[in-house]
Amino acid sequence: MKKIFLLIILLQCLFLNAKTFTVASYNVENLFDLKFDGTEYKRYIPNTKYWNKESFLNKLNNISKTINHLDASIIALQEIESKRALESLKKQTQYKYSVFIKNKNASVGLAILSKYPIAKHKRIIVDKNDKYSRDILKATIYIQNKPLIIYVNHWRSKRAKESKRIIYASALQKDIKKLTKNTDYIILGDLNSNYDEYQTFKYEKKLNDTYGITGINQILNTTIDENFVTKENILKYNKLVHYNLWLELKEKNRFSSKFKNYNNTPDNILLSRGLFDKYNLSYIDNSFKVFKPSYLYKYNKIKRWNQYKKNGYSDHLPIYAQFSTNKQQKNKTIDILTKKNNISYLYKIEQVKNYKLKDVMVIYQRDNIAIIKHSNDIKSKAILIYKPSKELKLGFTYDIIVNKIEKYNGLKEIKELSKIKKLRYIKNYKDSYLDAKNIDLHERKYQNNIVKNLKGIYKKGYLYYSKNDKKEKIKVYFKKAIKKPEDGKKITISSGHISIYKSKVQIVLYSTNDFK
Repeated sequence: MKKIFLLIILLQCLFLNAKTFTVASYNVENLFDLKFDGTEYKRYIPNTKYWNKESFLNKLNNISKTINHLDASIIALQEIESKRALESLKKQTQYKYSVFIKNKNASVGLAILSKYPIAKHKRIIVDKNDKYSRDILKATIYIQNKPLIIYVNHWRSKRAKESKRIIYASALQKDIKKLTKNTDYIILGDLNSNYDEYQTFKYEKKLNDTYGITGINQILNTTIDENFVTKENILKYNKLVHYNLWLELKEKNRFSSKFKNYNNTPDNILLSRGLFDKYNLSYIDNSFKVFKPSYLYKYNKIKRWNQYKKNGYSDHLPIYAQFSTNKQQKNKTIDILTKKNNISYLYKIEQVKNYKLKDVMVIYQRDNIAIIKHSNDIKSKAILIYKPSKELKLGFTYDIIVNKIEKYNGLKEIKELSKIKKLRYIKNYKDSYLDAKNIDLHERKYQNNIVKNLKGIYKKGYLYYSKNDKKEKIKVYFKKAIKKPEDGKKITISSGHISIYKSKVQIVLYSTNDFK
C-alpha cells in the first residue's frame, strides 16, 4: 500500500512539473527595414512613396501586436528582410532569444523568436545552383532539458513548378535521415503546398511536371500510397513519415491563406513520429489551430498589408500547436457513426478500407459518376462514386464495401468499391433530391446531394436566384458537350449536383436533361 501511495505521489509530481508550450508559424508578408541593400522588391525600396518610416512603423506595430497576442513559446517567421528588421520586431515583443538566416541574393529570410534559449542552429543549403533559393533554418531548443528540433521553411512559390519545391523537400529529408528514429522535430513554415497537394495540383499542367509526385506528400511522406499518415498509425511505419496537423480541422476550416477567395494551406506544421511516442516531448492531441482574431480575419477576408493605405497585417494567418514534456493520452473515443455504416463518417476521415455501407441508393448516374445516399433517410448526406462499377444501376439499393476515398478539388469522392450486393429497386428515388426552396445551397453539408426546383437567371457562369426575398448567386459548371444557355436566360435546374471546387460550392450539370 505504501509503494502504491509513493507511486501516486511521484506521478502527481511529474504531472505538475510537466511543461506545456506552443509552437507557431507566421508568414508576416514582407517585413522590410529602412536601409537600402539592393535586394529589395521594388515596392519595398526604403524611403519611397509606399515604403517609408510611416509604413515601416505601422507594419511593425501590427505584426508585433499579432505575435504578442498569439503568445507562442516559439514562433517561426517567414519573409523577414534582415536581422535589423527582426531586431526591431523583437524589441516590441516579449521574446528574449532569436535567430535569423538569409541567402545573400534573397530578398527575404527566415527567423525564430523563442522564450527558450536556442542551443544551436544551422542553415540547410537547398540548391547551390540557384542563387535566389532560400535555405532552410534548423534550430535546436531545449524545453526542460528535452531537445526539440525546429525546421523553418519558405519554399518556392507556385510561380514555379513542383520540381522546384521537391528540391526543398529532398534537402530537408536528407538532413532528417541523419537523426535517430525517435527524435522530436517539427517541420513548419510556408511550404507553398497544400496539405493535400498531390490531389489539388494533379490536373494543373503549369505545376505538375513531376508525374504526380509532390514534395510535401511523397518526399516528406505525409501520405503513403495516396493515404494520409495519421496520428493513429504514424508509429506503425518503418519508413520516415510525417503527420500533417491540418488533418485535425474540419475541411471548411482548413486555410491559412486565400487565393482568389479560395481556401489554401500553404503554411504547414508537420510532426515526427517521436512526438507521438512515450519518450521526451509529445504533441497535445487536437491542439492545432489557425489564429484568426477579428482584426486579422473578418467577413471571410484576411486583412493583409495594404501598401497604399499603409495598414493591414499579412496575406497569411498564423498557425500554432501545443506540446508537452509529458506523454499525452490519445483520444480513444470511437465515433458512433462507425458503428452505423454511415456515409457521414466518410466525411470525417481521410482514408478508409473495408468500410461497409448498408442499404445505399443510387439517386443519380451520368457517365463516370454515380451519387448515393441512404435509402431510409432522404435528408442524409450523399457522396459521389467516381467511375462506379457497372453493377450499380439508377434507383437500386445496395450493400457495398468502400476501400478508398479521395478529394478532388475539395469534393469528397469514393474511388474504390468491392462486394456489391444488390437489394431492391425504389421507383421514387428522385424523392431524395433536395428542394432548393428549403436549403441554403452554400452550406457545405449539402455537398454531393442533388438539388431540384432551382430557378434563376444564368449570366456569365453564375445562376442568380432569390432566396427568402434576398438575391443570391451560385457558380454553375456545365460539363463538356453541353450547350450553355445564353446570358440573361431563365433556367430551371431539376437535377443539379451540389459540388465543391477549391472550397467554393457550385452546381454541376452533366446533361441537358438536368435543366431546361
